[in-house]
Amino acid sequence: MAQKMNVESFNLDHTKVDAPYIRLAGKVEGTKDTIYKYDIRICQPNEEHMDMPGLHSLEHMMAEFSRNHHERVVDISPMGCQTGFYLSLINDDDYEGVLDLVEKTLRDVLDATEVPACNVVQCGWAASHSLAGAKEIAAAMLENRSEWEKIFKEE
Repeated sequence: MAQKMNVESFNLDHTKVDAPYIRLAGKVEGTKDTIYKYDIRICQPNEEHMDMPGLHSLEHMMAEFSRNHHERVVDISPMGCQTGFYLSLINDDDYEGVLDLVEKTLRDVLDATEVPACNVVQCGWAASHSLAGAKEIAAAMLENRSEWEKIFKEE
């Protein structure tokens, strides 16, 4: 990676990270507020990925349920590579709080009996959902809760 890129994750050596983990990926300071963007990496890059129906349902549930635990969630967005999500918060850089937020949200996923907004009125591809797939991804991430703070492989 000789050339520095504009996108933070393009400057991250994906061969050196050790998923699952949660890391602060960047911050943008405005005139009054600061947005903190967290990389919630669920799958090891270039080795595994989430299937789309499970990822799609997990996105719906995390977007909805996270806001039950935190009033400063701006967005939760899936990564195009299907290995994780980005979580954006406004004016909150409490890393331990983010870990707690993600844990609570994933536990809500395990307790869910349906995917929120899983219909043609509220979703742009309502046929592509899997509650079971989302629960499987959430359970696997929670199984590795003790590893979330370790971002890089040991050399």
